[in-house]
Amino acid sequence: MKILVSAFSSLYTDQRIEKVCRTLYENGHGIQLIGNDWGGAEEMHRPYPFSRIRIRSRVLRFAYPEFMWKLYKELDRKTDRETVLLANDLDSLLPNMIIARKYKIPLVFDSHEIFTEMPAIKGRWTQKVWKFLERRLVPGLRYMMTESESYAEWFTREYGVHPVVVRNIPRIIKEQITLPENQTKIIIYQGAVNQSRGIPSAIRAMHYINGAKLVIAGDGPMRTQYEKLSVDEGLKDRVHFAGKLHPDDLRKLTRTADVGLSLEENGGVSYLYSLPNKVADYIQSRVPVVMINFPEMMKVYNDFKVGEVVQNHDPENLAAKIKTVLEKGRSYYQPELEKAAEHLNWENEEHQILTLFEKVRKENFR
Repeated sequence: MKILVSAFSSLYTDQRIEKVCRTLYENGHGIQLIGNDWGGAEEMHRPYPFSRIRIRSRVLRFAYPEFMWKLYKELDRKTDRETVLLANDLDSLLPNMIIARKYKIPLVFDSHEIFTEMPAIKGRWTQKVWKFLERRLVPGLRYMMTESESYAEWFTREYGVHPVVVRNIPRIIKEQITLPENQTKIIIYQGAVNQSRGIPSAIRAMHYINGAKLVIAGDGPMRTQYEKLSVDEGLKDRVHFAGKLHPDDLRKLTRTADVGLSLEENGGVSYLYSLPNKVADYIQSRVPVVMINFPEMMKVYNDFKVGEVVQNHDPENLAAKIKTVLEKGRSYYQPELEKAAEHLNWENEEHQILTLFEKVRKENFR
């Protein structure tokens, strides 16, 4: 099938979109990917065509409607009656819905999170705008997927839809991984440098940990503030901000770490019900994890003892769990990490995507 994939994303570091598109492409579908240049337009190579819509607005609340209008025109130009649309997240759904109805073609919605419950918009007037769109667009969606069982259950309760669960987890790393022998232990956080990610607690925890440094690999709107926090706390030399990395470079860095952190805060159900992709990224790199006791992460921990669980974000308590992992060492957790890696990988997830799109084909095309 011809599939037009779109997202409010620069695409460069969006691993879920890359994996979904590659799975569909490698199984014979014609993929065209549309993103934007909000946050950058780094050079990118994909085996299928992609483009980025230029965003002139410098403020996010204006960038969204600009993107939606330009995406509508781009989709309208590229769509015919043999097209399938794949919209990623609520911020691309409206133009996709309009085009789907105009051409009477199928639309698949991939909700990477619960957009209206993200901490960045909780309690703001923009949350009401997005909630209005969500209530108008999500009910009645015929084809939908999302990233966790808890997300799927939430969408079913709220809107009566039944998403297919496709977890955002990495491809399996099959080659032998050499455990590092770091003189200074490495504690890594990877992901967006944003609010409600537990980053301030991780920084302050470094007061209680000797012989280690914290590496924050990622970028985002809170980076400057967290850099200042590390200076104010007298931890500048022990907290390193690596910035935004290409996924391949990020994987290389993660493999050198002694412990990985996933410390989301309960700023709303979008985080509470998430299974952050960083958890499975750490597991595939055979790096033990210190994670918060949220439902989806506890499901992983209950099946595979891949690290330690924290009950709150108190820096001293967090430091104690990190020190437990560092004292036991990566070798202690390897048997459970190996078992988890065999289970939590993209190769075990992608059949759900192929099954969904085969259903789309059978129900819409001869």
